[in-house]
Amino acid sequence: MPRVRKGAARTQARKRILRQARGYFGTKSRHKYQAKIAVRRAGCYAYRDRRARKREMRALWITRITAACKMRGTRYSLFINGLKMSGNNLNRKMLSQIAIDDPKLFDRLVEQAVKASTAVPAANAG
Repeated sequence: MPRVRKGAARTQARKRILRQARGYFGTKSRHKYQAKIAVRRAGCYAYRDRRARKREMRALWITRITAACKMRGTRYSLFINGLKMSGNNLNRKMLSQIAIDDPKLFDRLVEQAVKASTAVPAANAG
């Protein structure tokens, strides 16, 4: 059986890893071994932080909605509960955008939510 030398495959693997590590500082962008470690670590951080970004954005939307509610004399929890009770199913991203771009519409949403949260259904009263 002939001896197999990994000439082309090894070169391609090295190029692939170094291409992924382009822009890294020092040895991490030049040496295959260090680049491989750095690329793997970067992939772990990227995976983790894609999820963290979603959490951070939701927290930002909630903060914006809370501020807009306080300006209109209500609380965030009452506002969200009132919207759910009134059957309005806008998500927090849209509510945040409405609070910024269209304050008059947000005023109407707050009125609708407050009205729905104060109106106690007859089945639950008692």
